[in-house]
Amino acid sequence: MTYISTRGIAPILGFEEAMMTGLARDGGLYVPDAVPVMGRDEIAALAGRPYEEVAFRVMRPFVGEAFDDATFSGLIEAAYSGFGHPARAPLKQVAPGGFLLELFHGPTLAFKDFAMQLIGQMFEAALKRSGRRLTVVGATSGDTGSAAIEAFRGMEAVDVFILYPHVRVSEVQRRQMTTPVESNVHALALHGDFDDCQARVKDMFNDLAFRDEVALAGVNSINWARVLAQVVYYVTAATSLGAPHREVDFCVPTGNFGDIFAGSIARRMGVPVGRLIAATNHNDVVARAIRDGEYRKGRVEPSRSPSMDIQVSSNFERALFEAYGRDGAAVKQLMDELKSADGFAISQGARQALSEVYGAGRASEAETLARIRRTRAETGELLCPHTAVGLEVAEGAAREGVPMVTLATAHPAKFPDAVEEATGERPPLPSRMADLYERPERVTRVDNDLSALQHLIRSRRTS
Repeated sequence: MTYISTRGIAPILGFEEAMMTGLARDGGLYVPDAVPVMGRDEIAALAGRPYEEVAFRVMRPFVGEAFDDATFSGLIEAAYSGFGHPARAPLKQVAPGGFLLELFHGPTLAFKDFAMQLIGQMFEAALKRSGRRLTVVGATSGDTGSAAIEAFRGMEAVDVFILYPHVRVSEVQRRQMTTPVESNVHALALHGDFDDCQARVKDMFNDLAFRDEVALAGVNSINWARVLAQVVYYVTAATSLGAPHREVDFCVPTGNFGDIFAGSIARRMGVPVGRLIAATNHNDVVARAIRDGEYRKGRVEPSRSPSMDIQVSSNFERALFEAYGRDGAAVKQLMDELKSADGFAISQGARQALSEVYGAGRASEAETLARIRRTRAETGELLCPHTAVGLEVAEGAAREGVPMVTLATAHPAKFPDAVEEATGERPPLPSRMADLYERPERVTRVDNDLSALQHLIRSRRTS
């Protein structure tokens, strides 16, 4: 298995190199040169199996020779051993034909743990084998940063720098990033929005001299290993609901498009994933692109679902690459237009290809709060605001006789203000992090300036 860039210029890499590299040197994102297809009997055999076993079977073909079977199985077991539910990603029915896929039982209470805990294990194993050191730099709208810090804290061969938008994440998200005491992790509060954080990280990767100097590695959803790990829970959910003998739709709260793109990989592997519905808040650049064929950046407007407050959705590039028939030159032209003109038009053929896989919808702030309140009253479930956006959009997109699974991307306690506003209840943190508000914080405020950020990283990384 080899990996190619969505822009068609960067070197072809194996799995380990693609994982450690993150962003391709031509600015593109790595994708597999081919997606292996699972037979119907093979898919059916996964029903009811432990999550770790399904993860091994789904991901093994993509890993190639990076890890042998025993090592890879052990890394998977270690990655999910700290999750708070034995099913890892349990399904819960909330309506006739409507289900929540609970992805918040990991150590930082968000779906990012599924990928980040595994990436941490794989990075550590690869670095011990090679004797290398890496500098991990990431941007976060809230959940990626805390998951990355949790995964890499205390690792001797990795320094971690996470940029998050100052005052634009929830207090729980912030404290999960700023309270770890390990000296190899650094939370950087940037004056700007998430798109600014993401742009500075991409700038660092595109500064090839700096990239090589500090041995830069990325763990944002630009990293293919992140997407791969998220494919697994689409498979476990689908087989639990009757795949391969019935189709299953998914509605995905969408910011950077990596989570929903993982669903498209499951679909290409032969899992009967029907419609993949991208659910957005009022920062609806992805919904507009899928609906109208125009990707146009707007101004990021803060919301109660801050992890979706994004106007530059990085993984949408992977979807475009597939929609344009894997034409790297065409994708590069679109990305150049996005940078120079803040947007681009999607060709008719690509629009048709996207529409065969993806649908889209948006939920307003009022609808999000109403959905949290209504779901609590009707089912007893408390929703985080991102999950509420998903459930609101899912209701309008449901098809008769086809199960609709909404991804519950975060624990409601990560966004207690929004939940309390909607229901009058303030959800408590799980007991294992009940003292989070009492822990001292350690954070550095930084300007939206590339040179200053590079100087800070040089000065604080362990040589």
